[in-house]
Amino acid sequence: MDDSEIRSRIDALVEEEHRLRDGAEHTEEQRARLRQIEEERDQLWDLIRQRDAKRQYDADPDSAEVRPRSEVEGYLQ
Repeated sequence: MDDSEIRSRIDALVEEEHRLRDGAEHTEEQRARLRQIEEERDQLWDLIRQRDAKRQYDADPDSAEVRPRSEVEGYLQ
């Protein structure tokens, strides 16, 4: 995936998240989907940051890989 594809996927996830959050009540299935969206979005943002860092240090951005959800979600803010 290149940067534009990654950003497009992030945008699609954000749109889906907004649609789900606009509802008055949420089912357990919707809450689970929201968690999945948040985790996938975080992974994709991490991938963008990895790609940017590799470019900054003259490395191949295509060598960046999606990190496991457990790793990305464990980062401190």
